[in-house]
Amino acid sequence: MGETQAKLVISQAIIVEGKYDKIKLDSMIQGVILVTNGYRIFKDPEKMALIRYFAAHTGIIILTDSDRAGFKIRGYLKGCVPKGKITHVYIPDIFGKEKRKEKPSAEGKLGVEGMQRSVLEEAFRRAGVLTGSAPAGTGLTRLDLYEMGLTGGKDSAIRRRALLTQLGLPALLSTAGMLEVLNTMMTRQELEAFLHQHGNGD
Repeated sequence: MGETQAKLVISQAIIVEGKYDKIKLDSMIQGVILVTNGYRIFKDPEKMALIRYFAAHTGIIILTDSDRAGFKIRGYLKGCVPKGKITHVYIPDIFGKEKRKEKPSAEGKLGVEGMQRSVLEEAFRRAGVLTGSAPAGTGLTRLDLYEMGLTGGKDSAIRRRALLTQLGLPALLSTAGMLEVLNTMMTRQELEAFLHQHGNGD
């Protein structure tokens, strides 16, 4: 007798990897959801043309799994679509197995289909999708990351990984990708406060 939650209305087209990801999102989102069918997108010019169409008209959201395959597909899509029309939504690294599968994926991480609604909503919120306005783009730079010890130092990789975990972001996220996401989430001052609060700052 759980209450039925209202569907989230998202104007951008959402790109996911597989049909089970689409089924999961269909249960919680009202909007266009396109499926890459995994690596098949690399050889599907018609689907790619459709994705470019939505990128030009509504913008697209890329929501792939947080494993290597998901990042490879994400990178391919990013390279095929004009800059500024893409919002990246990242799911956290949560280890486990989807109910329909006999065994976990190669990297042991849950994909989009295995995420709880609350986790997906938080991922959309972090990317600035559910705020009703575009992400602020607070102007964090690579220099800021360097000054905070997140790049260029002996322990920088460990600090970045700890920050990604604390923010519920995938460990495979590149420094550039992390900077892009941070700019949708917080200001320089907020990041500094977060690092100090979590023992990740100086």
